[in-house]
Formats: sequence, C-alpha cells, structure tokens
Amino acid sequence: MNLKSKQIAAIGDIHIKATDRGKWKECFQSVSEQAFALILCGDLTDTGQASEAEILLEELSVCSIPVIAVLGNHDYHDNQQDEIRHVLCNNKIHVLDGESVVINGVGFAGVKGFGGGFDRFMLPRFGEEMNKAYVQAAVEESLKLDQALYRLEGDDIDILKVAVLHYSPIKETVVGEPEEIFPFLGSSYLAEPLDRREVTVAFHGHAHHGHLEGATKQGVKVFNVAKPVLHNAGYTNPFFLYELPLQEKENQPVEHLIVAP
Repeated sequence: MNLKSKQIAAIGDIHIKATDRGKWKECFQSVSEQAFALILCGDLTDTGQASEAEILLEELSVCSIPVIAVLGNHDYHDNQQDEIRHVLCNNKIHVLDGESVVINGVGFAGVKGFGGGFDRFMLPRFGEEMNKAYVQAAVEESLKLDQALYRLEGDDIDILKVAVLHYSPIKETVVGEPEEIFPFLGSSYLAEPLDRREVTVAFHGHAHHGHLEGATKQGVKVFNVAKPVLHNAGYTNPFFLYELPLQEKENQPVEHLIVAP
C-alpha cells in the first residue's frame, strides 16, 4: 500500500467527566473527516474512574478512524488504570503501554512516560530510596519506549515512526509552567529513544500551560497537544492536525499490533 501525504489528529488532557456525555461526539466526527488516525495523549479521564472511560468510549463510537492512546497521571489517580485500559481497548482503540501498532504504513509507539527533569537538571538516581525509585520509574518508561520503537524497525519494515506520550520528552514544550514543577512534567530520558530511533514526530500532553512546539537535540519535532495549550494557541477545534511527510512504499502493513515478545 502506498503511503501518501496524510494527516493525523492529536489531543491530550481531555479529562472526561460524568457530565461530559454527548459533548465530544461532534469533535470526534470532525476528526474522522480530516485525519486517518486520532492520537489521545493521556489524562483521558478526570479522576481515574473506569466509569469516565465508559463515557469516553461512548463519545468515540462516532469516530470512524483508528484511535491510538496512552494513559496519563489522572488515569492512574484512583488505581483503576487497568480497568480503564480494559474498557477502551478494542479493535479500533489501541491503548499503548510499551506496545506498537502499525496503521496504514505508519508505526505508533506509546508510553505514559514520567517526570525526572530535563537536560543538565535531570534528577540523578542517588540518595534516598524514594528518590532513586522516582528516577528509576523515568528510566523504565524510556526503556519501554525504546523497545516499542525498536519493534518498528527491521529489514522488512520501513515505516514512519510516531511517538505517543503523556509526559514531555523536552523542556521547550513545558515552558510557561512554573519552573519549580518542571521535574514533574517530563524527562529528557524520553528524548533519548526519539533521537536514537529516528522518530518522525512525537506528541504529548500534561503541561497545560506549556508551549505547543519544540524539538529534540537531533531535530525530532515534539508537540504539546494538551487541550488548554491548543486553546491558548488559537485552535477553534480542540485537536491538532499534523501532516506526515510524503513517503511512497509498496507492500506496507495496513494495521497490526506489535507487542513485546
């Protein structure tokens, strides 16, 4: 299958609540008309209730394109993250946590990510066990992302790679938030696999007052698509459209999930 120029839609931090039934269907219908896939960058629910995920599933019922999602910190709040993922996972909705999925010749790899800080201000794995555990969580998310991207590579695979995150991999897209909370908004650990695996573009949310666009040290484009960021940037529709570069390849996979062996 030839991959022509295609648009993907992305949004994060939609924070679905019990009162949101019916509020998103028009948006998801519009997305279906403009993009070949929809990315949801975490904080799908407001308080981490599986019942909120059920409302989101109802809203997504009008979406006729594949949906790729990761969970965010809000989705973990009530320790129902497994139930939320179970509610949402079906043939059309791919909730990724270290997995990859190929859709129309485009590879999507996703993890939630974690905090830890950026560049020379990254927290070291040193000191108290609680601090070391915090940094280790960031490292493990980076390793999961690297493995998910690695599984999109191979002699028989030649596809564009898209990373789906909740936490930011770079400082630039969280600028606008108080600097004191930067270590809780993302981690440069997440940027390393983006550069190493030559990712085409990455999307994240979480930083509501951050900046829309940035790039890793190797030039991988990164977009903060948190709903408040898109609103502040003047987007009338609450989603971001990104056009993938032209790439014509024969015999590309149409859609299949790639998980860890």
